[in-house]
Amino acid sequence: MQMSELVSKSAAQLKETLLQLRREQLNLRFQKSAGQLANVNRWREVRTSIARVKTAMAQQSKKESK
Repeated sequence: MQMSELVSKSAAQLKETLLQLRREQLNLRFQKSAGQLANVNRWREVRTSIARVKTAMAQQSKKESK
């Protein structure tokens, strides 16, 4: 997920996206522990996307507080 996509989303949409990514991260963790994780690069992508969503949320919060 690109940062440009996230900047245009509302706070509620960002929270929903974060929730979906955390669920996917949980599923990937289960797959990894069971030895069934086929695409190990997806773990890094999800982790990076979570950080991007959190950054976008912080930026929006900072804009609203000004």
